[in-house]
Formats: sequence, structure tokens, C-alpha cells
Amino acid sequence: MIKKKNRWEVSETDVTPEKIYHQRRKFMQTSGAFCTTMLLSPWGSTWASLNQSITGEADATSYNNFYEFGTGKDDPVKSAQNFDTSDWKIMVGGECDRPGEYALEDLIDSNVVEERIYRFRCVEAWSMVIPWLGVPLASILNKLAPNSRARYVAFKTLHDPRQMPGQNRSTLQWPYREGLRIDEAMHPLTMMAVGMYGKTMPNQNGAPIRLVVPWKYGFKSIKSIVSIDFTEQQPPTSWNMAAAREYGFYSNVNPEVNHPRWSQKKERRIGDIFKQKTLMFNGYEEEVAGMYEDMDLHINF
Repeated sequence: MIKKKNRWEVSETDVTPEKIYHQRRKFMQTSGAFCTTMLLSPWGSTWASLNQSITGEADATSYNNFYEFGTGKDDPVKSAQNFDTSDWKIMVGGECDRPGEYALEDLIDSNVVEERIYRFRCVEAWSMVIPWLGVPLASILNKLAPNSRARYVAFKTLHDPRQMPGQNRSTLQWPYREGLRIDEAMHPLTMMAVGMYGKTMPNQNGAPIRLVVPWKYGFKSIKSIVSIDFTEQQPPTSWNMAAAREYGFYSNVNPEVNHPRWSQKKERRIGDIFKQKTLMFNGYEEEVAGMYEDMDLHINF
């Protein structure tokens, strides 16, 4: 049998810079047992960024939106260094057959961990290309056995104002909430990331586990997840609760639907000087457009 690769799937040596490739191998050999089992198998494949150059690690780990640690782009890297992610637990509930409290190693199947290089587009019209380490979200959800009433998946971030100083301000209603339709959550592009650039996830980027949905604006990719719930009704989401006119539930990258305060037709790749055109669904239109073919994306933005 001949396996036909998806458009974004290529061998890792085709897209991963040599320095990162060898760094990841060294990290796998020297890390602790749990971290090692969560990293990419030497024979795994890489999901390509559609032929875009990778953003520098220093940029991707120092220019962040993570309001739990402050609203400035450099607040997370300064305020999250002592964030304690040990003994992390995730509560699972709602419309599923296996609710309960899970440790990371209970949810992450080391056999399906891989590196995926995805475009990452922020609603503020800046973007990056990041090599993530993680698993398909579907591999986690299948373990939890959602039932026939589960139409959505809801997520929450840790609420701990002692460790997360930004939560002492009323910037948003804490804890941070996000959600996906079940078909979006089960899509093969959707992943739960536990690392980036060949290393475990930095605190400022959402340690120890975060969502990555590459065809949606970055705020949909919720960080430091402690709760997964399967719901029959569309769950509330933080930015939609704060400003429904500006932030819709779907928040698909769409150059034809502007933010009320700025255009989404162009973006600036971090590290570049000039702007480039924003791609529909962030360049993943071929893979995901079918999920929205009967929807008016100007209304369901």
C-alpha cells in the first residue's frame, strides 16, 4: 500500500533547521523519563508550516500574550519564571464516559507525540511559525469517550492569583475559558502541545500543556489547561464574554472580516520588517474549510 501524505506532512529533515533537529535529539537523551517519553520519536514525521521559515526561539518565547502574567508582551517571560507546574492535574467532566482527575501522563500517549511546525496568527495582526511538540487533541478526547450529546469541548486555565499576578486585575473574568466545536477539536490539525523548539513548554508559553489550533486566532489556543468539559451547549469563552462585538466564538483567521479597530488583511511576521497578506484560515483552508461551508463567516466570526 502507498500512503499519500497530507499537504502539510513532510519529513522532519525537510523543514526543521539542523540546529533544532540536533538540539531535540540531545534533549531527548538527557531529559527525565516523563519529558523524554513525551517528545518526538526519532522516526516521527513533522507537520510542515506550508514552507515558511521558523520564527527565532528567542522571539517566540519572549513576545507573548498571556494575560494571567500581565498585559505587556514581555510580562509573561518576566513574571512566569517561578510558575510551578509540577504534579499537574486536569479535571475532566461533562458529557463523557470517563470523567475524573487525570495526571498529564494519563492523557498524553507517548507513542503519538510528534513535532508539528505551524503558523501561529494573533488577532493583533502579528504572526509566527513555531515548531510545537505534542499530540493530536483527538488522541486525548478519544480516551475520555465523549457521548452523543457532546457537541462542544470547553477548556479552562489554572486560576491561581498568587502565582499568576495578572489574575489580580479584572482584565478578564478569571479563569480564562475557551471552547471548540467537537468536530474542530477532533480535527487532525488540532493539537495539545507540551513543548516547543525541542524543549518542554516554557512557562510563558503555556506550560505544561496548551491547545494549538493553527487556523484560528491565537487567543483560542488556551494555555496552562486544568479543565476539559464536554458540553451540549456552546460554552462561554473569555474574550467573547469581554467583548462579543470584537471576538467571536469561532475566531477563524479571515482576512475578509476585520476586527472593529483594525484590518486583518495583512500581518507582520515577528522578525520581519514588511507585512504580508493574511491567508484564509491562516493557510489551512484546504484542510478545514469544509467544516464551515454552510456558515456565513461574517456572522459566525
